[in-house]
Amino acid sequence: MSTDDITTRIAKRLRELRQLRSETIDSLASKSGVSRSMISLIERAQANPTAIVLEKLAAGLDVSMAALFESEETAQKQNPLARHAEQSLWTDPESGYIRRTLSPPNWPSSLHLAEIQFPAGVRLSYEASGRRNPLEQQIWVLQGQIDVAHGSQLYSLKSGDCLAVRVYLPLTFSNPHSQTAKYLVAIVDDSLAYPTTGRDQ
Repeated sequence: MSTDDITTRIAKRLRELRQLRSETIDSLASKSGVSRSMISLIERAQANPTAIVLEKLAAGLDVSMAALFESEETAQKQNPLARHAEQSLWTDPESGYIRRTLSPPNWPSSLHLAEIQFPAGVRLSYEASGRRNPLEQQIWVLQGQIDVAHGSQLYSLKSGDCLAVRVYLPLTFSNPHSQTAKYLVAIVDDSLAYPTTGRDQ
């Protein structure tokens, strides 16, 4: 899937989630800390948001960032198999990290898997504010090394290590090493368990 396709999917999905939650652009801007103008640009597919911006928007909507990569339009075309060649890739325009969506698109499950290629020297910090319910997340390092800070607790992870966190404090990922790291993220997000159409919000 091309960058333009991913940008368009994010734009549609953000608008869908905002409307399903009866949020205006102004109210979402207030909850997320992302400016009204930026939200408008994203929803019109005229901006390629960074991972930090997407996480802020997801927190404001009380979903995981993974939910922004789903597509309501194909919710009725559920397939339990996601072939490697069909899995979507998204590159953070600021850090260059690459996110591969592993889970089958729109499969009605609260579990979502993503593979991250995290370049050397990159550091990303996500806020935890704005969420009504903390997300359950596990990080399994497949290659290289990363440091993960959850609040004041720092974890240095090597290949094969797996860290479970309940995200209610700021979460920082960093790669102070000379090689790109690769890790898998497993997220439990109840908003992904069923198609949003027809659900009580």
